[in-house]
Amino acid sequence: MNILDFQACKNRGEKITMLTCYDYTSAMIVQESDIDMILVGDSAAMVMHGHDTTIPADVDMMCRHIESVARGTNDKFIVGDMPFLSYRQSLADTMRAVGRVMKAGAHAVKLEGVDGNTDSIAHIVKSGVPVMGHLGLTPQFVNQLGGFRVQGRSDETAEALQQDALACELAGCFSLVLECVPQQLATDITAQLSIPTIGIGAGAGTDGQVLVMQDMLGLSIDFKPKFVRQYLAGKELFREAFNTYARDVKSGQFPSNDESFRQ
Repeated sequence: MNILDFQACKNRGEKITMLTCYDYTSAMIVQESDIDMILVGDSAAMVMHGHDTTIPADVDMMCRHIESVARGTNDKFIVGDMPFLSYRQSLADTMRAVGRVMKAGAHAVKLEGVDGNTDSIAHIVKSGVPVMGHLGLTPQFVNQLGGFRVQGRSDETAEALQQDALACELAGCFSLVLECVPQQLATDITAQLSIPTIGIGAGAGTDGQVLVMQDMLGLSIDFKPKFVRQYLAGKELFREAFNTYARDVKSGQFPSNDESFRQ
């Protein structure tokens, strides 16, 4: 798929599916699935590296994960996150970071917020790089937002989000992630925009949905936000497999003759 396909999905009213992915093995499984689009998100800093926020992610980290995912796929559209401050310095620094993310294997970049970013978005797009916007709860702004909180609940903040969404579209974004915003607000923004919206914690009125793979597989330890649906009890399944392996080794049941070499 490509950015024209995603626009066609919105025009047809067909929902878009997006999932995070950070490694080669998982990417090969996603490649064989019906998922439309992969996000190599800066959430890797949290779910893959154990940080409390996405802020420790840098361009080196993102490129390593993007390269791994790109090796495991052949026709999935890959969006690479631009990490904290990588697009908030000079335009030259921004374009160097964008170039690295794209050369690592991404087909588009995603950046958070629009205030102060419109010129950069326009320049990136005019340079041949598709840009996905991200509004609402923007994790890179967690310290300024006072935590991971739903955004746009008041009339004033809802209006500001609507204006920011329009600004993203006008700057050239081909799609927009809406994270942790009230369902009706996300539905209204989706109706106002000609570009597709991808929701996470934004209700069913967006043009598509994205989840973090580890969350939807039930692999995130003691973390289940309201907007996540777990499609697999992954933690329990993994733990039981590990325990069965340990029992088989200790009891001498593994390896068997079939799993051993003969002279």
